[in-house]
Amino acid sequence: MTAADKNMNFSQLSQKRYSVRSYKNDPIEPEKLNEILEAGRLAPTACNNQPQKIIVARSEEALRWIDEATPCRFGAPAVLIVCYDKAKCWSRSFDGEKSGEVDASIVTSHLMLQAEDLGIGSVWVMYFDPKAIIKNFSLDENIVPVALLPIGYPASDSAPSDRHGLRNPLESSVAFI
Repeated sequence: MTAADKNMNFSQLSQKRYSVRSYKNDPIEPEKLNEILEAGRLAPTACNNQPQKIIVARSEEALRWIDEATPCRFGAPAVLIVCYDKAKCWSRSFDGEKSGEVDASIVTSHLMLQAEDLGIGSVWVMYFDPKAIIKNFSLDENIVPVALLPIGYPASDSAPSDRHGLRNPLESSVAFI
């Protein structure tokens, strides 16, 4: 990462970030990993209940368990398993809808963008077998895995997909009333 990259604003960071599907085997420095995890801790959640639970899979055994649950690790040296605790979620009074998936998604976004800011690539993976994650990582029955976030330094051949820059026009998703 160059000095100019450190002066990026949020819009530039959002545009620069892409889903990395090829990683170097280099480990992530502990201080950078802690900075990423801290961004997840600071993420807003409904009523600030903070139901998130993040499991850092980086041992050989843990990465093998990830590979059993998804073909989408892409050689990343670490995977963040983003979960929520059903017992800690806020519930909407109108219909009992729980905030867990939304909270975990906000946390995942913060983790992903902080990683990018540090020059660490990521890809948001929803294509995984939750039962395998629950079994392999011995998750409590209240803990629900929502996303896998493989992270690491992008390999030299890593590049955005050809669909990365395709975005619908703003007016197709926004309504002013």
